[in-house]
Amino acid sequence: MSRPAGNTRLKAARVAAGYNSQQALADAFTRTAPQLGIRGLAVGVRQVRRWESAAPPWPQPDVRRVLTNLLGQSMEELGFTPPWGPEGSQAETTRRGPSVAPLTRHRLAAVPAQSVAVIQPTSVARDFEAVTRSHRHLYWSVAPATLHPAVLEHARLGCALLPETASPGRRTLAAALAESYLLAGRIEFFDLRQPDQAGDTLLRALQAAGEADDSLLGSAILAHAAFIPGWAGEHEAAVERMVAARTYARRGPASAEFWAWLDAVEAECETRCGNTRTALHLIGHAEDTLATGSEHATPAWMDWFSPARLAAFKGNTQLKAGHLPQARETLVQVLEALPPESDKQRTVVLGDLAAVEAAGSRPEEACGYAFQALDQLAITWYATGMDRVREVRRTLTPWQNEQCVRDLDDRLYDWGTTVSALQR
Repeated sequence: MSRPAGNTRLKAARVAAGYNSQQALADAFTRTAPQLGIRGLAVGVRQVRRWESAAPPWPQPDVRRVLTNLLGQSMEELGFTPPWGPEGSQAETTRRGPSVAPLTRHRLAAVPAQSVAVIQPTSVARDFEAVTRSHRHLYWSVAPATLHPAVLEHARLGCALLPETASPGRRTLAAALAESYLLAGRIEFFDLRQPDQAGDTLLRALQAAGEADDSLLGSAILAHAAFIPGWAGEHEAAVERMVAARTYARRGPASAEFWAWLDAVEAECETRCGNTRTALHLIGHAEDTLATGSEHATPAWMDWFSPARLAAFKGNTQLKAGHLPQARETLVQVLEALPPESDKQRTVVLGDLAAVEAAGSRPEEACGYAFQALDQLAITWYATGMDRVREVRRTLTPWQNEQCVRDLDDRLYDWGTTVSALQR
């Protein structure tokens, strides 16, 4: 299959911003222009279609201002080529004035389009992919603050190589680049608790997946992007991204495990938004999907999901729904089923078990699980796991004078744990 025609970077930015159709972007454009003090400016679907074509016209200044405001990137990053060329002279830069696109929070390389000059050997894509695969494996044991810069620099290298690589290697390279940006976004969101940076990085991942025409990878990126509003309680935005994720999954040979994971992600978002009944229904559907199976294989890069981890989602939702005996039983089974390499997930399950015991007015048992989570966090740091422990400590306030809670405070705020949390 050839690389898809059209301005894939603008399409990716549109979907990542929550505009799942060209009409949605046109409507948002028309609403936003007056808010920026621009009167009498509106666009329709036909204009958006031209912008997403293979040779999009360079828009007028007011249009550029609205687009960059809506999508958060410069016009060049959105796939437009200015009439003065991609770089521009110093005189032209002075005439144009500063870019109107908001700055990203950390220095991310833009995903480039195909270059005319191809100078890289055919082996470069596989070599780059091999390093991406190694980073994926290292994620489960290497400290996130150590791995994250290496992954971003690797992605920067991929952005430099992409315009110098011919097809079919270009698609392989673009897919590996998308996976690298996805990994960086996962670290930022789950390990470092930097959701705003994760949003910027996942947008780059989606653009690279578009260059690779990899629908399943695009679906996985969009589902991860749904976590960001979902955890913030922004239900509508999370649902929109999940609709986009499922749309992309239907375009590719999604496995039963992949579909079950999408249900689990949506269930997590629903739980965070207080809709535990809907979440439990989604988890039940995911269990049925796994039991039925499918003929399609799960992508090798999807190493973050399994039946045990689906059960972990279920246990957390049962906890939030107040079904404490069921949550305890589910989470204990998960703890026994997790493989040794799932240390990060283990801290989350231990934290949830502690929360179950705290909700059941059993402070000593809650502190016992919290201690186990802290022991694991001392070996394998995971910000999401530490968040679970801190949430448990807040629920233990009625027993704060009990010796077990005081011991937990001593451990939670000892020198090693405090310094570790701050430096990671």
